[in-house]
Amino acid sequence: MTSPATRQAALASLALAFAVPASALDSVVVTATRTPQAAQDIISDTLTISAEEIARSGAGSITEVLQRQRGIEITRNGGSATNSNVYLRGANSNQVIVLLDGVRIGSATSGAAAWNAIPLGAVERIEVVYGPLSTIYGADAIGGVIQIFTRKGQGALALDAAVLAGSYGTRAGRAGISGSAGAISYALSAGKERADGFSSTLPGISSYNKDDDGYDRKHASGQLAWQIAPGHELAAQFMHIDQESDFDSGATVRAWNTQKLDTIALSSRNRVARNWKMTTQASQSRDKSGSFTASASQIDTTQSMVSWQHDIALGPDSLQLLAEHRKEEVAANTAALVRERSTSSYAASYNMKRGDHLLAAAARNDDSSQYGSKSTGSLGYGYRIAPGLRLNASYGTSFRAPTFNELYYPGYGLPGNRPEQGRNREIGLRYEQNGTQLGAVAYRNKLTDLLVNTTPCPVPGFKSGCAYNVNHATLEGITLSARQQLGSAFTMEATADLQNPRDDSTGKQLLRRAKRHGNVALEYTAGSLRGGAEWQVSGYRFDDAANRNRLGGYGLLNLYGAWYFAPSWSATLRWNNVADKQYEVARLYGTAGSSVYAGLRYGYK
Repeated sequence: MTSPATRQAALASLALAFAVPASALDSVVVTATRTPQAAQDIISDTLTISAEEIARSGAGSITEVLQRQRGIEITRNGGSATNSNVYLRGANSNQVIVLLDGVRIGSATSGAAAWNAIPLGAVERIEVVYGPLSTIYGADAIGGVIQIFTRKGQGALALDAAVLAGSYGTRAGRAGISGSAGAISYALSAGKERADGFSSTLPGISSYNKDDDGYDRKHASGQLAWQIAPGHELAAQFMHIDQESDFDSGATVRAWNTQKLDTIALSSRNRVARNWKMTTQASQSRDKSGSFTASASQIDTTQSMVSWQHDIALGPDSLQLLAEHRKEEVAANTAALVRERSTSSYAASYNMKRGDHLLAAAARNDDSSQYGSKSTGSLGYGYRIAPGLRLNASYGTSFRAPTFNELYYPGYGLPGNRPEQGRNREIGLRYEQNGTQLGAVAYRNKLTDLLVNTTPCPVPGFKSGCAYNVNHATLEGITLSARQQLGSAFTMEATADLQNPRDDSTGKQLLRRAKRHGNVALEYTAGSLRGGAEWQVSGYRFDDAANRNRLGGYGLLNLYGAWYFAPSWSATLRWNNVADKQYEVARLYGTAGSSVYAGLRYGYK
């Protein structure tokens, strides 16, 4: 049995670890270059949301966590399990790639990931890379890439479990094990969530129903790795999500959606030579969604990918060579005239480090069976002006492939639609020294051949609108961020996005994106206790392309607290929308009022 002094020392050590956050520049980022790299050697604007930050915040959904980050806006058609959109620097959800442990997810018909179904309880950490990354990941990385990581196994056998309960009948639980034994490492996690919810619509919309719209979600994930010899590893991973959620479709009709997301990947990591690593991966993701009202519809799409990646260290520099093949398929029960396409890709990138100078260059070609060959390139430069202060500048091209809906959906898609194209320029300053972190990034992303619903359709034979390459858009703005350690007890953070996401063809503001939004947070630590307050603010937006339906700005105050009352044990409490602010992020769709959530976790690391 441990002594009181030993227990007190352990709690003090735990509190100190959480009171002093790791340096952002000392962290390791995978997503920006597809290989682990120190953040201080990356030119791209990146953000890492750690497991500790997610856990102590008491947040209930992944979109709730993302909404507090710079450069990100969230819209939902009701509660957290309803259709959600994540805008990155003003870019649409279908202009942002989402990866789940390196596996690309998203529907081939809509082009967007099912944010409403991804369980926060399964997430270990999140990396966000802002700006075009088509040279690294191919089609659709116009606004950036968001990668979600689940837990990997290491060390002795460890148990991790958590429960959460709160407003709107919310209750959730999950449990997992992880560890390693000899050459084998493993991690397995499973959980279940339910909520009674609130009405997803408001009076005034034709689909309004005053009943509560809840959800039921089950999820499981796992990873297994075998080090067959020094420098050689085989690994397998999977994720399964099964969700059913209610929505409104009129006062007398019961309506619900189903969402199933499955990913699987097999990979081989081999050290070919002292300075040469080779990674081979075969992966597949399946997105299956259904809608049930008076009638039923089903959409089932699959993405299969094989990649062959070589990372070669050349002194302080690195060379990466990449070959990929991706196949997208739409099941026969989905309305589409063509049901599959494939893309073969080849890419090369070079990262150079010389004293205070960084240089990154990349080029890629994607050859699609549907839209033909598409080449992209990027060039970035970084310079350390003084200790802790660095200037970054970059230019990159990108594109988004037309979705199957935009190409082949009967009465809407046009097979001749071309990819959207982006050209981004940005410059930024980053400072970190003695507990102070400051950042400023200015960007301008010009989009051409933007696909929009054009009414009337310029192509004969269409009774109403169709998807058509007609618009030009500009995503430009300035993102500011700051973090300051105030003594040993207080930490203050603030972000501000001053942006102008506009349709250049009409001069109008892009749908559901504000010109101003930001966050301010103050956190206090005292021993094993931690508490904080957040203020989320957003300016006005419009709910339509013509900018006739204005959605008012809003400010939300949230409070949270965490108590690390014993080694491996923690309790969290979160109070969202303290002032019970009534607001809309989508016209005539409901949002949560004042709500409280409490959680208990074992195995906090």
